[in-house]
Amino acid sequence: MLGFLSARQAGLEDPLRLRRAESTRRVLGLELNKDRDVERIHCSGVNTLDIEPVEGRYMLSGGSDGVIVLYDLENSSRQPYYTCKAVCSVGRSHPDVHKYSVETVQWYPHDTGMFTSSSFDKTLKVWDTNTLQIADVFNFEETVYSHHMSPVATKHCLVAVGTRGPKVQLCDLKSGSCSHILQVKKIGCNSEILSVFISEKRIVNILGKLDADSRAKLWDVRRASGCLITLDQHNGKKSQAAESANTAHNGKVNGLCFTSDGLHLLTVGTDNRMRLWNSSNGENTLVNYGKVYNDSRKGLKFTVSSGCSSEFVFVPYGSTIAVYTIYSGEQITMLKGHYKSVDCCVFQSNFQELYSGSRDCNILAWVPSLCESVPDDDDETSTRSQLNPAFEDAWSSSDEEG
Repeated sequence: MLGFLSARQAGLEDPLRLRRAESTRRVLGLELNKDRDVERIHCSGVNTLDIEPVEGRYMLSGGSDGVIVLYDLENSSRQPYYTCKAVCSVGRSHPDVHKYSVETVQWYPHDTGMFTSSSFDKTLKVWDTNTLQIADVFNFEETVYSHHMSPVATKHCLVAVGTRGPKVQLCDLKSGSCSHILQVKKIGCNSEILSVFISEKRIVNILGKLDADSRAKLWDVRRASGCLITLDQHNGKKSQAAESANTAHNGKVNGLCFTSDGLHLLTVGTDNRMRLWNSSNGENTLVNYGKVYNDSRKGLKFTVSSGCSSEFVFVPYGSTIAVYTIYSGEQITMLKGHYKSVDCCVFQSNFQELYSGSRDCNILAWVPSLCESVPDDDDETSTRSQLNPAFEDAWSSSDEEG
């Protein structure tokens, strides 16, 4: 640490390097926070979480009971032991509550005054945060599995909606109507869109969408003429007649997440695999994450870190959360605390914190440990070998550097 500060003061190091190294150390030290509880409101499983990107203070949750809850994550009491209270909620008595399970909630990217929710009741609802009243409602013919807005889009207000039918609909919040439809298959084909995700970190506005028939496709949201790429786990090396040709997984593909820079995307499937893809050409990078247990019958919501020396991905793994380095595939740790299967998790990049929701109706907070355990002499070698080379020497003392 002192070496970093001295080098930064002398202008020998990039000022961001210390921040990245500290962020990495904090992610590697994530543990269940025994001093902080999240108030339990849901009487059924927690399906989705989202933290607003403006302040990183308020979190939305949606459950199988159709309830939406807004939490304040800040410790306003300044006490060492505290509970993140629910500021407000759309409960069963609310006139506009979803009739069935809420599958996705998301803040409007540029303003905490609005958020969206979608449900098995075939609706996407736009909410006014201050009044908890509906600003707009989009109705669909099929069950809605997921929706997503680009977190950085400024030139459009499109919401991608994945349904039980073989198409993705793009809803325009400005006009209040469906702008265009991305047809996955011919009408009549048995295909479901379990997850959608928009990334605009690249020049092309990319929409990733996942079918329940092992396929994953990338589209340009500016046009609906056809998909850009169909992800192929074999990179085109197998015969087109083969059963697994042009498939991303050997089971249902039910989770998708772009990396923070938008250059890669991760997919998970019921074949217990996770794959990393190049988002520009759709190439499977062949990073081996080993078995990634996945028993979810619907969309699985996982997340990635941001601002670290080596980025990480947090994936629900039964009743635990598995943490992997994205580009090497190494499993760093397993976060244990839930009693039933975890369905969602969200990363708070300001403080390197993680929140997870489970079918046990609980939301848990995972925070960096305040102190690092000193390894035994016998464990020192094995501990160092587990660290990524990008930050292995970042915390050496000045004596060692000399």
